[in-house]
Amino acid sequence: MSSPARISFISRLLYGQVISVDFFLRHWLVIFTALAIIMMYITNKYNTQTKMEEIRVLTRELEIVKTERIRVRSAYMSRIRESEMQQLVDSIGLGLSVSEQPPYKLSLR
Repeated sequence: MSSPARISFISRLLYGQVISVDFFLRHWLVIFTALAIIMMYITNKYNTQTKMEEIRVLTRELEIVKTERIRVRSAYMSRIRESEMQQLVDSIGLGLSVSEQPPYKLSLR
């Protein structure tokens, strides 16, 4: 079934004989540094993922706003056309019409 070396290793691991307290006392600085680097990596990865999701959301929102801007600009441009203005004036009943004479300039002498 299992070899004695494998059982020996598992039993030594369970009883703390493979990695002893003495090992941690001798290499505490290296272990602490490795754990600090791992924690910084995890933190950086989380922050990056959070910022990327925020960028995706803002990009979608920007596309929606750009589309709305084009729609509003189109509606504005159609309203300022002369024919549209004339129809609006006629529908209100102001009695205004387009002048047949060109505008002229007044000057003081």
